Amino acid sequence: MPAGGTKWSVDVNPREALIQAVREAAQQGDWDEVLRLAMVHFEAGVSTLHRHRRPDDLLELVAQSGLPEVLLPTVGAIPVGKGMAGLAAARREPVQVCNLQTDESGQAKPGAKLTRMEGSIALPILVEDELLGTFGVGKPVPHQYTPDEVALLEEIATVIGQRLRNERSPS
Repeated sequence: MPAGGTKWSVDVNPREALIQAVREAAQQGDWDEVLRLAMVHFEAGVSTLHRHRRPDDLLELVAQSGLPEVLLPTVGAIPVGKGMAGLAAARREPVQVCNLQTDESGQAKPGAKLTRMEGSIALPILVEDELLGTFGVGKPVPHQYTPDEVALLEEIATVIGQRLRNERSPS
């Protein structure tokens, strides 16, 4: 113990702290804060949240951070099956690209290069196998998301999904 003082030691699990902060922001419907938290943790330059509209099978943009304004009309409503978010929704699994700027897989739309992001991932938001939307982050450097990173992003998506499900009106 330092002279004249008390040494405090607090064990904080960064993963648990992030999920708790995301949960609190999501419960308040503060999607900008949810995206900010994810972006800070993953050192991302872009993040998006889309809600699934069942009648027309579109993903509707709920919140975004870092997208160039020119892309907003394009990403405002995405058909399920188109682009990374649409593919993640259709496949019900994460879709990632190590370098969006050089990718030729066809998973990302050509306009996605305007984000200037490289390592990008889109995840479906599923609760009890119900598609509620998609969540994505993009880093400004090439990056292949590790299984642990994907698991954490899926956990964030589940927290988001719990709130989206509560907001969804019965149909």
